[in-house]
Amino acid sequence: MAYNPCYDSEDGTERLVSDASPTHYFVKIQSFSSLAKNNVEKYESGTFQAGGYKWKLILHPNGNKTKNVKEHISVYLSMAETSSLPSTWEVHAVLRIFLLDQNKDNYLTIQDTTGRQRRFHRMKPESGVDQLIPLKTFNDSRNGYLVDDTCVLGAEVFVSKEMSTGNGEGLTMFKDGVRDRYTWKIENFSNLDKHYYDSKQFAAGNYKWNIRFYPNGKGMGLGGYISLYLDLAEAEALPAGTKVLAEFTLRVLDQIHSRNYSGKATHWFTASNPESGWVRFMSLAAFMLNGPLIKDFCFVDAEVSILGVVNPLS
Repeated sequence: MAYNPCYDSEDGTERLVSDASPTHYFVKIQSFSSLAKNNVEKYESGTFQAGGYKWKLILHPNGNKTKNVKEHISVYLSMAETSSLPSTWEVHAVLRIFLLDQNKDNYLTIQDTTGRQRRFHRMKPESGVDQLIPLKTFNDSRNGYLVDDTCVLGAEVFVSKEMSTGNGEGLTMFKDGVRDRYTWKIENFSNLDKHYYDSKQFAAGNYKWNIRFYPNGKGMGLGGYISLYLDLAEAEALPAGTKVLAEFTLRVLDQIHSRNYSGKATHWFTASNPESGWVRFMSLAAFMLNGPLIKDFCFVDAEVSILGVVNPLS
């Protein structure tokens, strides 16, 4: 019995017979049965251009196993080179797939029904037909689709709309943030005459940091406390909208007793807000008399763990 393709399917496509050949791209496959014999589950064509974008055909000769398709051929259209597109860019297109009937010299055409558009973007660059044609029908040479183990597939794609979803941001959280530690020896405390001092930069995650030490305090701690902060180094170089979530602990080490003076916090570090800490970390009296300051030097310690990063999307 001849295969009658003229019907509307449940997948939003319409099947009909057409004398018109594909205008954008076609693939001729010889020794088609060798694909299955050699366990080729997916074949990707070369790229072709249509509507200002690059595309390729994706063929699953024995059905798309990732979608549990059986006893059918699956064919898809995929955007190529999507990495060059902005992450928020979308392309809406109408798709036609062609399968040549070599006996009648016409095409089985599977096309989107009126009003249907496919949505392509970087996270979903592929769309098509899971069940293009039953393998039993395709393999029967009387139907004309596979003759002398050769078939011809084609595609047309018509871009109907291009759009950007606007600016946004992507948040990446880290389940097991690695904690990095740095210890800074501050010498000649009695000679420190600047408002604050920065340690050498140290790495935590993919970022550089430094400890910021105010020997005579700042703000409400000025004159009676030391103030201690964690600073994101070179924060002004961060792309606009970037935020780094860090959990950190700052300590002043007690060199006499088995105790340390510490503070722990979590903070979103940005270009406009690159530091976090305490204006009254500890009193100057306790700092100088209770063990942290010995022979005019002290140790300040930082532990930093990156919990998450927000990057702008555009």
